[in-house]
Amino acid sequence: MKDRFSLYTLPKHQTARITGFELSLGDSETRLREIGFAEGDIVKALHFGLFGRNPMTVSLNGALIALRKSDAQIVQVELI
Repeated sequence: MKDRFSLYTLPKHQTARITGFELSLGDSETRLREIGFAEGDIVKALHFGLFGRNPMTVSLNGALIALRKSDAQIVQVELI
């Protein structure tokens, strides 16, 4: 079984597969799903902000997406 962790901790230029979402308060998961995050999708960490890696930029399905730390922390991934 592969190690699973949050998208927020993914190293720069590393590719991973989305495995699910942490339980969260509010509608963060719904918002992430609406912009294209889904189980099985491939995501790659591209850039991180200077202060606490916030925000981070990822490549998802050919699109560049900037995420807040709080949103990136609920996306669960596994290295591929």
